Amino acid sequence: MYLSYYGLEFNPFDKNIETKYAYQSKDFEILKNRLNFIKDNKTMALITGNPGMGKTFAIRNFLNELNGNLYKIIYMCMSTLTTQEFYRQLSYELGIEPSFKKIDMFRDIQNQILTLARDKKINVIIVIDEAQYLSTGILNDLKMLLNFDLDSKNYASLILVGQPVLNSILRRNIYDALVQRITVSYNMVGIDKTELKEYIESRIKIAHGNNGIFNEQALEAIFNACNGSIRVANNIITKCFIIGKSKDLQTIDSDIVLEAANELALG
Repeated sequence: MYLSYYGLEFNPFDKNIETKYAYQSKDFEILKNRLNFIKDNKTMALITGNPGMGKTFAIRNFLNELNGNLYKIIYMCMSTLTTQEFYRQLSYELGIEPSFKKIDMFRDIQNQILTLARDKKINVIIVIDEAQYLSTGILNDLKMLLNFDLDSKNYASLILVGQPVLNSILRRNIYDALVQRITVSYNMVGIDKTELKEYIESRIKIAHGNNGIFNEQALEAIFNACNGSIRVANNIITKCFIIGKSKDLQTIDSDIVLEAANELALG
């Protein structure tokens, strides 16, 4: 098998890697600090970045570290829902049987958040991924859903996650009231060249792989091909292992990287 050929006990570049192996890039650290602020202040955040920059992985890492007895985590990624479907899904996630009417679900959701926060001392954190696809109706309702005590109290945190186009969408005047409630925003820029080298070396190490699998030219080629995207880098590296093994190469060079990148681009 191609992994054992390079001394790897598992594929450390797989997307299902445990969050305890998260690489602490500058992006990752900045985002983590922003998320901690949101957690402590029960407010709204906007997190954006191109596909593959590690947004969802970083947020998953952050959420996994929270005490389940103190936080109620709601993660929603079906952002193409209708407004009615959104309310039903949020009701289910909060442990509420959805009512037939939207106005009743709205009231029940707010009451449940208040019950968790005031009576049970549980902080609710709602994460909506791929938020660039949310309808105008849902975006407009979000500012009202988290409006408590005449907008004088915060009882839940909301994190909107999406691609950079989400920033452009929210600049429309219709969303001014929602944007004014967003206290933290961050756009992930991706991994730089030095970090990419450290990332690859650290991942190979946790899988007990051989040292020097990739030469310097290969690392340079991976960086140029991935454009800051960890997901793209992971896919290229995995493909490099397969191609390298097929050619009985112990060391992967830039030619193998280019071949891997071309195969993925065509695939």
